[in-house]
Amino acid sequence: MKVLKFGGTSVGSADRIKNLVPLVNSPEPKIVVLSAMSGTTNNLVEIAQSFYSGNQQNAKQQLDLLESKYQDVIRRLYTKEEFYIQAKELLRTHFDYMHAFRMDIFTPNEEKAILAQGELLSTALFHYHLSELGIPSVLLPALNFMRIGEDEEPDLNYIEENIRLELDKYPPATIYITQGYICRNAFGQSDNLKRGGSDYTATLIGAALRVEEIQIWTDIDGMHNNDPRIVEKTYPVTELSFDEAAELAYFGAKILHPTCVLPAQQRRIPVRLLNTMQPQAKGTLISETVSGERFTAVAAKDGITAIKIKSGRMLLAYGFLRAVFEVFERYKTPIDMITTSEVAVSVTIDQIKNLDVIVNELQEIATVEVDKDLSIVCIVGSFSAGTEGSALKIFESLRSVPIRMISYGGSEYNVSILVKTEHKKQTLLALNDGLFQN
Repeated sequence: MKVLKFGGTSVGSADRIKNLVPLVNSPEPKIVVLSAMSGTTNNLVEIAQSFYSGNQQNAKQQLDLLESKYQDVIRRLYTKEEFYIQAKELLRTHFDYMHAFRMDIFTPNEEKAILAQGELLSTALFHYHLSELGIPSVLLPALNFMRIGEDEEPDLNYIEENIRLELDKYPPATIYITQGYICRNAFGQSDNLKRGGSDYTATLIGAALRVEEIQIWTDIDGMHNNDPRIVEKTYPVTELSFDEAAELAYFGAKILHPTCVLPAQQRRIPVRLLNTMQPQAKGTLISETVSGERFTAVAAKDGITAIKIKSGRMLLAYGFLRAVFEVFERYKTPIDMITTSEVAVSVTIDQIKNLDVIVNELQEIATVEVDKDLSIVCIVGSFSAGTEGSALKIFESLRSVPIRMISYGGSEYNVSILVKTEHKKQTLLALNDGLFQN
């Protein structure tokens, strides 16, 4: 069995939905994970904000506009009256459900219920389309087996047990369709795996069922060696290790959800990144190992804040770093990069919700400086301890770039540098010229 995940652009119109059929209609069994149609989740977030603000008229207009978009899709998607009527009734049911939230106090639980509607619609519409074509498929409700615990992390044991129970309800099939992104929480309420969570759904299902391969289908032909929005003539990387893919996803490669690699890596299940617009393209294969010392790719992450913590008490003292990190732990703020000297430590964060209180607490033990509008640029590849010349090649490429911080040696797969965001483009272009032109 395989898992095939299709993102929002892959189901973004009637024609795109039709184009999925030859990709899933094959003899081997598969679970097809779908995102909401492109733009839908953003629309639902805006509708929820209107509910929160009490602007019921605006919410109604937004819902009517979104429903009109879906009405247009089903008119183009179905040719048989029977299935068009079925789809029309589906839309009426879901939009009536969302309109009903105008009558009551709106809460975060209701917001999560609204955000689930996009995936529920896309999967049902695709299921109906396959039925119209005479292709058997089974619609698996993700809310029956996808769950996060009280720590808001996926409960893989629960998922593994309950997806098997769900599959056992039906005769064996070649196409099972389910929703990405949505799940239940520890209290049984509708919830979600956050933005990009459909990738996570796919790898969690793949890990739970120990499938042969997980395929992530998007609108780009694999993980590129640099940001194609900034650098011309980038190319897809044919092979990545799990560690390389995780570093690239975390540090800005948008094609993959940052946390989704881990379930596949734990069960040693290969992940293949493919392009629905060019299904013949080779894409990128992510697996346990790749051979050779190499530079693989570069990615950048914006919105970074650097915090420099300086104290004379750090010199020859133990416990200082622990005190610093405990502040970030208390406010659940992850650290991306860290560098130290005899009397100072610098860290970077990308979550600034609690920045002011963090700085206030740190000022009780040290002098604190904050620097904003920064970007982390990571160079990913294989940099084992015995590799010669890698650092020289990287920093020779960056000889004209002002660098704020460097992280090297913490991982065999990543060298990270911190630059002002205004220098990000210059940095990516310089690395492309220095590392990949030959």
